[in-house]
Amino acid sequence: MLNVIKPAISGLSSVTRILAKGANIAGTLVVLALVGVVNFDVIARGAFNAPFLGAVEVVQFSMILIVFLQLPDVVRVNRLTRSDGFLVFLNDRAPRLTLVLTRLIEIVSSVFMTLIAIAIWPEFTEMWQTRDYFGVPGVFTAPWWPIKLVIFLSAALCALIFVLKVLSPAHKPELIRAPEFEDTP
Repeated sequence: MLNVIKPAISGLSSVTRILAKGANIAGTLVVLALVGVVNFDVIARGAFNAPFLGAVEVVQFSMILIVFLQLPDVVRVNRLTRSDGFLVFLNDRAPRLTLVLTRLIEIVSSVFMTLIAIAIWPEFTEMWQTRDYFGVPGVFTAPWWPIKLVIFLSAALCALIFVLKVLSPAHKPELIRAPEFEDTP
């Protein structure tokens, strides 16, 4: 039985890694597009007195996309903002307890992300059916459903990544140090 589960988990981990990296790349491209929009707005506003109408809406739309597109990869590489100093300290004294607490945190995180995905799905389907939009009609409008879909997919992928972390072999919490603060010989 274990011989069947390990390859399945490994394969699923590979798929989630590829999806998370792809979403991160898409988020980075949105950042670059946002830089272009803001620069265009500044130049058009200053040089031609003709600002890009809808720049505010594009920035709002983009910020949500950036956060949720990059979130799965942040979770995957253990860079989600958190304070694990206690776990690093505890690991030297009680490694088994540290492992249990780490797994518990990952389970709670998975449940939380699953709840986000469940909560956003009805909003996505409603926005898909009603074609609801945000912005100012006649100036700039965009549909809501792509944002809701990205939030749903991101939360679902994060939940899966957390579950895979629970099922993966034990890992030790590590203290992250900036290179300039490390001792050099």
